[in-house]
Amino acid sequence: MCFDFMTAARVVFGPGRLREVGVMTASLGRRVLVVTGRTPARAHTLLALLQKEGVDTVTFGIPREPEIDMVREGSGLARAESCDCVIGLGGGAALDAAKAIALLAANPGDVLDYLEIIGQGRRPVEPALPFIAIPTTAGTGSEVTSNSVLISPEDRVKVSLRSPLMLAKAAVVDPELTYDLPPRITATTGLDALTQLIEPFVSRKANALTDGICREGMTRATRSLRAVFERGRDVRAREDMAVAGLFGGLALANAGLGAVHGIAGPLGGMVSAPHGALCAALLPKVVAVNLRALRERDPESVVLARYDIVARILTDDPRSLADDLGGWLEELAGDLGIAGLAAYGVTSRHIPELAEKAARASSMKGNPIELTPEEIASIVESAL
Repeated sequence: MCFDFMTAARVVFGPGRLREVGVMTASLGRRVLVVTGRTPARAHTLLALLQKEGVDTVTFGIPREPEIDMVREGSGLARAESCDCVIGLGGGAALDAAKAIALLAANPGDVLDYLEIIGQGRRPVEPALPFIAIPTTAGTGSEVTSNSVLISPEDRVKVSLRSPLMLAKAAVVDPELTYDLPPRITATTGLDALTQLIEPFVSRKANALTDGICREGMTRATRSLRAVFERGRDVRAREDMAVAGLFGGLALANAGLGAVHGIAGPLGGMVSAPHGALCAALLPKVVAVNLRALRERDPESVVLARYDIVARILTDDPRSLADDLGGWLEELAGDLGIAGLAAYGVTSRHIPELAEKAARASSMKGNPIELTPEEIASIVESAL
């Protein structure tokens, strides 16, 4: 057994831990760029905490999924304002943008110099500005990952900026920040978290450390996702989902993902839809096709037994087997109001382009078996 494990320099977890951010930030910088999501007013408490410690702030909002031009603008603002630290406060969009801005503000050149697929893919050499990640949703795990997913509207694709230099100095996970999330966002981010616990567990790059993280995360997500959807201020359930989201980020950063994200990533560059909703629609179909492909082409694979373990954890039934997963996941998505891909404008016309892009996606490298273009197309068709 041989593996590495990377994450934020410090993980700060618990209700009310946001109150520690002012002192924490003052030890890293004196002029901070605060990157927020589509509701900048949610940063009011954070800004007051920073002001109390004598830290100057500049704010920058990310109104939707982060695009390349937004990151250019944000990094330019950080340099122009002589910011020496970056805080991301929000969902995955704000955190991904903040990570990229912190890195690019400290490195020469343009964002395209460092992007995969559509850029030159160069490795940044200068450390990013000190970065603190504060998630306000429970699902993306972006607070502990070393990549930033950006949209190129011109190319109709999502691409990644990757570097261990992007890892946060601190990830502050305060479940209280998620108490007032609307049910729809609770559902889509929660299903993203669940996907990011299942895929690393069956990944080709799974290891003993991520296995334990995934098992615990799946257990918490399973017992609490429906509860938190129905009762937004259920404190225990919110804490469980905050743990599940964090653990999903830890797992994916170190064991990779699979075909759900391999398809959802490119699809997110082609249509406007919540990432978690795409994952939720795709997850049962990917599980079914992966199981069929493994039985046909690799019947001795240990991953088949791993899918049995996932089934037992999710259903809380020791008799469950892998074949029970698809129905359970379909029922969960239905209970949480998740629609098929057609609800987001996806049609059969998208399938050839999507199958081609998905086959090249980096997430596909972790899928437990290489899927054919026909199998990828069948997943999308069945998820419409």
